[in-house]
Amino acid sequence: MSSASSARSSGLRPPVSPVAPATGSAAPSARPRRGEPFDIDRFFGRQSTPSSELPDPAPLLENLARCVVEVLAGARELEQLARWVNEDVYRTILRRSLLAKRARSLSGTPIARPVLRIGSVIATSPRDGIVEGVVVAHSRRRSRAIAIRLEGVDRRWRAVAIHVL
Repeated sequence: MSSASSARSSGLRPPVSPVAPATGSAAPSARPRRGEPFDIDRFFGRQSTPSSELPDPAPLLENLARCVVEVLAGARELEQLARWVNEDVYRTILRRSLLAKRARSLSGTPIARPVLRIGSVIATSPRDGIVEGVVVAHSRRRSRAIAIRLEGVDRRWRAVAIHVL
């Protein structure tokens, strides 16, 4: 009697070597397999959202541009933007607003709400769920271009990059 038939008759199975998942394989399934560690971020972390499930980004681009210029001028609190920007953008604007505050205090310039007229708004979508836009804001003294990158996260737009030129 062969060893394979003796293993079958005794109810024992030959040891099976575990198969490692191939790297670069298809996307992971929604449910983890038994014995795999549970990836909490995949279920409860930030989820990207396609553009079809998001509102028109043009009003948000205009409002964010206006609000960022007002924060830099000292006329608006940065916390009002916290919901719409990620942590890196928040820190960058905080650093720039502190520098602007220091410059205003050294020169003795009072805080004044800037009177802005929003000019052109140009928005493009390099990929689904991402919008890159430029807003031109005109004041009495100067015009500024504000470049903003929005990403669809958790069914709303969030700014992941803002640059005031």
